Amino acid sequence: MIVSLDPEFTNFVLQQEKSFETWCPESFKTLLGSDNLLTCAGSVHKYTRNLILRVFGPENLRLQLLHEVDRIARTNLVSWVDRSSIDLKLSISSGRKSIMKALKQLLDEKQKNTERQERMDLLSLLIRDLEMEKHGLTEEYVLNVLFSIVFASFETTSTALTVALKFLMDNPAALQELTEEHEQILKARTNPDSGITWEEYKSMKFTSHVSCSYINCYIEGLRLANVTVVMFRKATGDVRVKAYTVPEGWTVMICPSANHLNPATYNDPQVFNPRRWKDISEPSGGSMNFLAFGRGPRYCAGAEFAKLQMAIFLHYLVTKYRWTLVRGGNMVLSPAPQFPNGFHVQVLPK
Repeated sequence: MIVSLDPEFTNFVLQQEKSFETWCPESFKTLLGSDNLLTCAGSVHKYTRNLILRVFGPENLRLQLLHEVDRIARTNLVSWVDRSSIDLKLSISSGRKSIMKALKQLLDEKQKNTERQERMDLLSLLIRDLEMEKHGLTEEYVLNVLFSIVFASFETTSTALTVALKFLMDNPAALQELTEEHEQILKARTNPDSGITWEEYKSMKFTSHVSCSYINCYIEGLRLANVTVVMFRKATGDVRVKAYTVPEGWTVMICPSANHLNPATYNDPQVFNPRRWKDISEPSGGSMNFLAFGRGPRYCAGAEFAKLQMAIFLHYLVTKYRWTLVRGGNMVLSPAPQFPNGFHVQVLPK
């Protein structure tokens, strides 16, 4: 195995999918299933990625998901006010077995429902193509894709938000600027209690620096405490890289933190500083120096959806509520961001 700490070599490997195929250890397959989204390749990967982009792409985000995320964020925050404390970092407590059981039941119910709705969600689209025997889809693969999306959406977004709030609590100046930005959005509205519009969301400049990262979003928190700890690729043949040869079958383990904390790229790389992104344009498809959402053909198809979730949640949190630490809140990288004693806060209305 080769452990890559070199940004240029890492960038080369992630861009060359024909020379370096995706690979994962058996422990990953235990979680995601042997036939899963992470390891699928060729036409199946292209089909699945296009399907996810169809559901979570900009057009559907603007017309449908924006309003749904807005509603959920407001509902959840209201429910937090009645509690003496809440743990910000929610975890998957039911495990893969019970989640897969629930997904299987939902899949069966959808398949039995002959009156299909005009609105085609991801599950409906997968069922349609499964029944039409398109792309060699199997029920196991469909269930594993759904589980992977649930896991990625829940685990990575909740971790990213918790990390962002941790850094904001430790940096009052950044929190104040974020709050002022969102209060300006409220002042510009005719009705301050109306939901977030697409135009308002796209205007959230400082928010994207605090909570969101590359491909139209910058996540300074994830630069410091990246949720994706490692990525794996396997050489499909002997690959010549500069003066070296990566032998066929060898595995490359990529460590994004080596890029994110590189002092040659970032001044004071250990410091939380959202302003470092202020004058940097947002490149499409990731960056050699930022891998929070991957890079190349495997760039995260749900990156924009993650950005939307975090920005809307932060909007309502900083404009309508204040919070104080109750207990815990100490973050360690082991190797992913963890809070050994939890991160319990009390949320109160302003």
